[in-house]
Amino acid sequence: MCSTKPFIIVLLGPTASGKTELGIDIAEELNLDIHNIDSRQLYIGMNIGTAKPTKQQIKRVKHHLIDLREPSNPLTFKEFQKQALESIEQNLEKNQMALLVGGSGLYLKAITCGLQPSAVPPIAHLRTQLTEIGQNECYKLLKSSDPNAARRIASADAIRTQRALEVLYATGQSITQQEGSKPPPWQILELGLDPINLRERISVRTKQLYRNGLIPETEHLSNVYSSELPLLKTIGYSEALKVIEGSLTIKNAIEITTRRTHQFAKRQRTWFRKQHNPKWLKDEEPLREALSLIHSSLG
Repeated sequence: MCSTKPFIIVLLGPTASGKTELGIDIAEELNLDIHNIDSRQLYIGMNIGTAKPTKQQIKRVKHHLIDLREPSNPLTFKEFQKQALESIEQNLEKNQMALLVGGSGLYLKAITCGLQPSAVPPIAHLRTQLTEIGQNECYKLLKSSDPNAARRIASADAIRTQRALEVLYATGQSITQQEGSKPPPWQILELGLDPINLRERISVRTKQLYRNGLIPETEHLSNVYSSELPLLKTIGYSEALKVIEGSLTIKNAIEITTRRTHQFAKRQRTWFRKQHNPKWLKDEEPLREALSLIHSSLG
């Protein structure tokens, strides 16, 4: 390795682009663990709806930052960043190299650019009030009071919407104003996946999620944590919950989930192209190209 800095490989891209499979192939070739940077895969029991790596895949390569919390006890942005950095640093002590795989752009940037999130602690009574108001109204509040935060937070993301409002009401300053940065002392190589057949991949995967048991998984989560669990308002779970309640057919649920996933992937693409500068891998031989880029960077 030419540089004495720890070497971080980041594999990013929109949902259903093939990150999980390629990440595992890269990890096996280089004898690395994988650090998951997907905001919903952090939660226990949310397996099918988040397309979490399967037991067989986890047997092939060790995964970190999966199943960190119960869905009823969400991680704050700052808590995730702290756990992620600790996990990565422990990994770096072994071989000076780590692999990050995920599609949660802000979480990736928090790690690679060292974003310094607000230290405002959770405010339970305010979160209760915001939950009672509902996500639609909360997001409208956020757009009017902190449009910069609203542009980077999905309209269905109740957890991050509440957090942004919480910081604003507690301090009088937007969460964007309070975030600084302190980049870690790493050499970082960002690799991007954005296949030309992404729409088809999303359609195929959505149908597979329902076949694999998304509705029973949602029903279980609803029974254990209540149907008002904010994470059940996210893509896939929201539609599955409506099937359980009888307000949607499975066919319509698949159509809506597919459409919402397409829209989400479009937002991810926009984020990655504006906020990151990855080397985009071609569709033909992404593993070969990725390994070539990695070895070239290592020198």
